[in-house]
Amino acid sequence: MGGPPITGFSIRITTGEPQAGDAPTLTATGQAVAINVPAGGLHWSGWALTASAPIPSADGVTVVLAGELYHRDALRVAIGPSADGVNDDAELLLACWLRYGAPGLRLLDGRFAAVVTEGDTVVAATDHAGTVPLYVRHGQDGLAIATEAKALRHGGPSEPLPGTESVPGNTGVRRVRAGTAVAVVPSSGKASAIRTWLPPEHRIVLPEEEAVRRVYTVLDEAVRSRLDGGPVTVVLSGGIDSSSVAALTRQSGVETISLGTDAGDEFEAARTVADHIGTRHSEFRVGSEDLVRQLPWAVAAAEIIDADVLEYLLPLVVMYRLLPGAGRRILTGYGADIPLGGMHRATRRLDSLDTVISDDMNTFDGLNEMSPVLGCLAGHWTTHPYWDRSVLDVLTALEPGLKRRHGRDKWVLREAMRDLLPEATVSRPKLGIHEGSGTTSVWTSMLLDAGVAAADVPRAKRAMAIAIHDRVVGQAEPPADVSFDDVLRDVIASPSLAVVK
Repeated sequence: MGGPPITGFSIRITTGEPQAGDAPTLTATGQAVAINVPAGGLHWSGWALTASAPIPSADGVTVVLAGELYHRDALRVAIGPSADGVNDDAELLLACWLRYGAPGLRLLDGRFAAVVTEGDTVVAATDHAGTVPLYVRHGQDGLAIATEAKALRHGGPSEPLPGTESVPGNTGVRRVRAGTAVAVVPSSGKASAIRTWLPPEHRIVLPEEEAVRRVYTVLDEAVRSRLDGGPVTVVLSGGIDSSSVAALTRQSGVETISLGTDAGDEFEAARTVADHIGTRHSEFRVGSEDLVRQLPWAVAAAEIIDADVLEYLLPLVVMYRLLPGAGRRILTGYGADIPLGGMHRATRRLDSLDTVISDDMNTFDGLNEMSPVLGCLAGHWTTHPYWDRSVLDVLTALEPGLKRRHGRDKWVLREAMRDLLPEATVSRPKLGIHEGSGTTSVWTSMLLDAGVAAADVPRAKRAMAIAIHDRVVGQAEPPADVSFDDVLRDVIASPSLAVVK
C-alpha cells in the first residue's frame, strides 16, 4: 500500500438532517466515497478520498482519520489490552480516545488530520506540525471540516474559533493550528482548544559523540516507521538531508529520483549517492520555463500565497507529476533546514543562529510545506522523516553549537551520517532545490523579460501567487485551466500594482 486508507476528506456535521451535496472539488486525486453516519445527536455527511471509508465508532465516539500514525507499537502499549491486534490507525485513535479522551491526542506521533465526535461535541485535530492541513467553517447550520480550504469556499458567515486562524482569500474559512485540537458543540457554539505539541524552546547540552548518536537513532527510527513493506521512492538531490533519508531506508527495491532543468541540476551528486547505497535511480529533466509555468499546480496543492515557499515546493510538485504510475510511497529529506538552521548559512554568531531557528520553528505553521496534497495531486503519498515529532524534539532542542561546529553547517547531522554516505556528500555545501533546479532565477528572468523592474520582482511574484490563489483556491478552478502567462499579463497590466518599468 502506497498511502493510508484515507488521504483527505470534506465533512459536514450537523444536529439535524444531513444535506445532500456533490463530491467536493479537491486538488488531491482519489476515489471520493460518501460518508453518511449518524453519531449520537450528530450526523456526519460528506466525502473521503479513499478506496474504502471505514468510520470506526464505539461507546458513542466516532472517528475519521486522514493520514497515518508512526508509533503504533508504543501506542498499543500505552493504551493497553483494548488496542491488542488493532492495526487500522483510525481504530487505534478510537481506542486511544476511549482510554484518554481528548488529551490522548498528545500521545500521537503521525501525519494526520482527524475528526472525533463524542456526545454533542466535535473535535477537529491536526498532527503536531500540521503536516496535514485542516480547515473549518463554523456557522448556525453546523460545522464543515476539510483537508483542503477550497472544499469549504461556499457557506455563510463563520464564527471565529479558538485554536484557529483565518485563511487568506477565504472569508469564513479557518485553519486549525499545528499541534492543536479544537472542540466545538454545534448546538450551542461553545468552543475550546488544547495544544497537543509545541516546538521546544529549551536547549540540550550534549557531548559530541552522544549528540551524533542521538540524531542517528531518532532519524533512523523515523525513516523505518515510514516503511510499510511496499515499494519506496526517495526524492534525492545528493545533499546531506535527502541522502541521509535514502541511506537509512536500507531495504531492497528502493528507487531514488532527481529532478533537473536546462537551468540547473544536481544529477551528478545524486548519482554518487545512489551508486554508493545501491538504489535504482531515475532522473527527470524538464524545461525550466515549463517548470515555472506549473505554478498553478503548486498553489492549488499548498493553498498559500508565499512566493518564497512556493519556489521550494514547485520543483517537488513537478517531479511528482512526472512520475509514472500512481500510488507511490515517497520519502523526502524536506524540512531539515528549519530545526538545524540550514537556511541561515551566513549567520555566524551562535546566539543569532539560535534566535533564527527559534523564530523559524515558531512561524512554520500555515506555510503548508508538508501538505500531502503536493503528492496526492498526482496520486502519491509523501512523508517527511525530519518532521517526525521525535526528530523535531531532538533537532530543535540541540544547542546551536552542535548545529554550527568546526566551521560546518548542520554539523551534527553530517557526522551522524558519515559512515553511511560518501565523504563528498557529507561535506557537500547546502543547495536548496529551488536553487539547484533554477526555479527562483528562471521565474525572476521571466518577469524581467516581461518588463517587470528588478526592484519589483518580489512584489510581482507575490501578486501572481495571490491572483492564482484566488482562482484555484477561492474559486476552485482546476489548475490546468489557469495559465501562468495570462496571470503574468494581468499582473503587469494592473494599475494598482505598478510593477512595470
